[in-house]
Amino acid sequence: MKISCTKEQLNHAVQTVQKALATKTPMPILTGIYLSAFEDRLELQATNYEIGISCIIEATIEEPGTVVISGRYFQELVRKLPGEMIEISSSAEDRTIQITSNQAQFNLLSLPAEEFPVLKKPTSDTVINVKDNILRELIKKTVFACSTDESRPIFTGGLLEINQHEVNMVATNTHRLAIKKDHLGHNTDSIKMIIPAKILNELARIMISDVPMDVTIYCQKNQVSFAFDNIYIISRLIEGQFPDYNKVIPPSFATTITIDTHAFMDAVERVSLLARDGDYNIIKLAFKNDCVIITSNNPDIGKACETVTTIVQGNEVEIAFNAKYVTDILKNISSEQLIFSLNTPLSPASIKPIDDETYNYIITPVRTN
Repeated sequence: MKISCTKEQLNHAVQTVQKALATKTPMPILTGIYLSAFEDRLELQATNYEIGISCIIEATIEEPGTVVISGRYFQELVRKLPGEMIEISSSAEDRTIQITSNQAQFNLLSLPAEEFPVLKKPTSDTVINVKDNILRELIKKTVFACSTDESRPIFTGGLLEINQHEVNMVATNTHRLAIKKDHLGHNTDSIKMIIPAKILNELARIMISDVPMDVTIYCQKNQVSFAFDNIYIISRLIEGQFPDYNKVIPPSFATTITIDTHAFMDAVERVSLLARDGDYNIIKLAFKNDCVIITSNNPDIGKACETVTTIVQGNEVEIAFNAKYVTDILKNISSEQLIFSLNTPLSPASIKPIDDETYNYIITPVRTN
């Protein structure tokens, strides 16, 4: 193989695929990045069997071919090479790969390309198109609520539901639940699948186009693929039945509070500074007389108290929450005001933007003495 390409494009491709490199594995081939040169294009691939990422860039191909190169050293090298153009050539005799840029030259040992589990282009009977800005927003607004407890894998992923022209994403760790809805603008097949949170976060990170573009989703029995621009990502799905999340959303509330989002978030963050080192990271909220009094008490450090003006409709309520669960949602509400809805000190509450019925966050209170 002998090719040349721009450092900028190669670096972008390497940084895109390297997230799928295996770190701890008995299979050395999975620590490598697969390069395939054909026609006027260079394709890079990496996979750890849970996720696979491919990225195609333009290149000048003098000799087509395939090689696998150590992902760890290749990504560092490409980022730090001095020139604007990079030449890569391989020697079959001594299994080395020569990388040249300006006056810099490196010779790296290659891995056996024939052992690499090459990613197949996605094909499926179920194909759905979603705009990348919609998919990115669905992920950003929900996936932070996923569990990190691998002993309950069903909750470590986001549920993607598509039904005719509506698309929903739901995430929960059983103590909180985030749900975001949107419209596709066209009718499509109905699907439900649980996608690992790690994959969804990578997907959102890679989808950075300024102009909305189509993401094509290919659904198979235990796999999902996302294809857009010059990239495709393949992931395994989490198998199992996602619980009926509608059952945990209270049908009505006795108390609703309108609060300035930024003032509330700043106050919660300040008061929770003392709660952070406690056993449960607890803050207490007392809604009364058109204000909320936010308090925390840490016997080893001290107490904090702050008051924020609100509009309270309904009963006065005192309730306690995990402070992180409150700040996580406040960071994802872009509206100037939010609606906090409550029933009793021990029943689930709802936090949502004042002007967005498509977004809801249900949070379970903490029982306090």
